[in-house]
Amino acid sequence: MTEQADILIIGAGPTGLTLANLLGQNGVSTVLIEARDELIDYPRAVGIDDESLRAMQGLGLVDKVLEHTVPDQQIRIVNGSGKVIAGINPTTREFGWPRRNGFVQPLVDAVLLDGARRFDSVDVRMGTEAEDLVQDSDGVTVTVRAQGQESTIRAAYVVGCEGGRSFTRQKLGIPFTGETRQQRGLVIDVANDPLGTPHAVFGGDPNRGYATLSLPHGIRRWEFMLLEGEDDALVESDEFLHKLLRDHVADPSKLEIIRRRVYEHHARIADRFRDGRVLLAGDAAHVMPVVAGQGWNSCIRDALNLGWKLTAVVRDLAGQELLDTYAEERRDHVKAMVDLSVGMSKVVTNRSKVTSAVRDSAAAVIDRLPKLKSYISGQGFKPMPKYTRGVVLTSPWTVSKSVPVEDGAVPGAGTLFPQPRVEGSRGAGILLDDAVSAGWRVFVWNNDPAKFLSPDTQARLVDLDASLVQLVPSAQLKWAAANATAGVTVLGDPAGVLKSWFHARPVSAVVVRPDHVIAAECLAQDLDSTLRTIFLKAHLRPARERAAATA
Repeated sequence: MTEQADILIIGAGPTGLTLANLLGQNGVSTVLIEARDELIDYPRAVGIDDESLRAMQGLGLVDKVLEHTVPDQQIRIVNGSGKVIAGINPTTREFGWPRRNGFVQPLVDAVLLDGARRFDSVDVRMGTEAEDLVQDSDGVTVTVRAQGQESTIRAAYVVGCEGGRSFTRQKLGIPFTGETRQQRGLVIDVANDPLGTPHAVFGGDPNRGYATLSLPHGIRRWEFMLLEGEDDALVESDEFLHKLLRDHVADPSKLEIIRRRVYEHHARIADRFRDGRVLLAGDAAHVMPVVAGQGWNSCIRDALNLGWKLTAVVRDLAGQELLDTYAEERRDHVKAMVDLSVGMSKVVTNRSKVTSAVRDSAAAVIDRLPKLKSYISGQGFKPMPKYTRGVVLTSPWTVSKSVPVEDGAVPGAGTLFPQPRVEGSRGAGILLDDAVSAGWRVFVWNNDPAKFLSPDTQARLVDLDASLVQLVPSAQLKWAAANATAGVTVLGDPAGVLKSWFHARPVSAVVVRPDHVIAAECLAQDLDSTLRTIFLKAHLRPARERAAATA
């Protein structure tokens, strides 16, 4: 007998686990299968960023995740002589959380697994491997094997999240374009951290590049570049590992090594992220060198982008065309992250003494340029999501003599909406996402948004479970809340963060998607027409159209 589900996810890595949680929150019938009997426990990602912590917050798991993090972890980049040539120490909280955090991936993945099991609509099956996949116009049939028994699962859509060797991608014949660098790395995790210092160090030593990071729970990681002629089998040699560690600890023989693994530097992107009713996400769609610490975080961004879109499509709130916007939006940002990771890898792991000397000289110049030094320290080089295609409206701002545009004003459409602390009926000092319901949100500064919407638009927003939010200075909160239209949430802006955001742009209203991306921005009077345009770009179907289709 063939089992039925709305969504079948293949692979219980960070992408699949996050996506299962998102679909579970929305009550979508989901089966998540994983070939392994247990989650991967060998060394992998060590960095979780503010965007991902915001995602964990939305899943209701952030408190458990934070237990396994080192917030605000600084990076010191040193040359072959051990001299610090650059530092990375971002301290902003634009999205509500520290920008750089060390973490223990296996423990955080376990939190996500337990989270997915909270939902009755999510069926997690470990030790279950996909063996065949056939799709037609109505769905996808996947043959799976568990405990020696073969069965089939029929789903409306399948998402392949099973890593760089993805069965799904190979079955569809989708090329994985890019390169695998000859340079390999050796990862060593030890318990009872012999150093104990909280920061991370990237060693740009031309003789042998390395990195070391303090991780939670007394774990210390080292990563060493393997040289030409050094066999992968050396990972099993304690003598070889002790030799590598001799310059780092007084007595390597006393270290309690808990994990060791050789890895390769891959930089590849799938030619397509969607083939009919099958989608690729996470490492199945893209892999990158580990140096920039964005592999795991890119997986979470994929899941956030896909979660609300799959929910809308299987609920018949949107047409299938909405799924095409997943690749349109994610591909360019993924490529930017891959390029950043490759570039940083070359800086840290190059073996040329000449190139290293040029790098060190450039670092000395940067050290004397405060603005550039601050830019690097604040991780300003990190590409932030900026969607110009898909479910975003990037039309020019409305021209008004009453709303001048300052030089340097940056459009917000396609970027992430900030998350400061606000106050409202749920209390003071709470993060913005916790103060409103999840899903689509319409934020309007100083105005009641309902006053600018037609009955038809309001009905469609109710259909989407969208939130209407009036933002005001905290001094006005009590009065605004008492006079707001029923169903409108009023929030105070105690520190003026949101006021400053609107002050920097000639807009007063923003439409924010469930993944925190600004779909559109406009003046209050243009809100109704702007929303109608976004409905079209998201292929959202009004209730009457859905009713007619099923009549």
